[in-house]
Amino acid sequence: MDPINIIIGINILATLGANISGTKQGFKSSITQVKERPKTYLQQLPTTLATISLLLLIISLFQVGTLPYKENNFLLRLTSLAFYLIFSWVQIWSYKSLGTNYSQDIVVLQKHQLVTKGIYAVVRHPHYLSQIIIEVAAAVATLSYLVAPLALVQIPFLFLRAKREEQLLQKHFKQDYEAYKKKTGFFIPFLG
Repeated sequence: MDPINIIIGINILATLGANISGTKQGFKSSITQVKERPKTYLQQLPTTLATISLLLLIISLFQVGTLPYKENNFLLRLTSLAFYLIFSWVQIWSYKSLGTNYSQDIVVLQKHQLVTKGIYAVVRHPHYLSQIIIEVAAAVATLSYLVAPLALVQIPFLFLRAKREEQLLQKHFKQDYEAYKKKTGFFIPFLG
């Protein structure tokens, strides 16, 4: 197996434990009383696309659905691997920072608090930004023509999901959220 693919496979296994704890937290929030949970296709679609993308990535690790690995692509693949590794852990850091406020749904919980520390002090949606970078970087690192189109399809849905989340947080946290927005970036630090 290709060394870059081995590293990606190891990272998938390493992050699995952290992702399982996030899934448990997300499941708890789905059975917890909430102040508001909008009914929207954005609740499930991005999560479903990310799951399919992960399965396709695992298949791509065995060079199924990939372009041939050539020496002249190695630097591009290695750079993409670095982005994939860094942002897979940034994503975990972002939802760990949310603690009990984390949910896989767009939701405001009964005891929801606005998180403005850590990575959230500079960007409001690091989880979604990380997901976009992870998907694109994984597609390039493996040269997967299975993962690449799905990665691109996810981008507008993650953007729309973040926008919908902003509306909900603005509604429930009013001036506090408005002040927070002025100090942070939407996806990119200090922009938007």
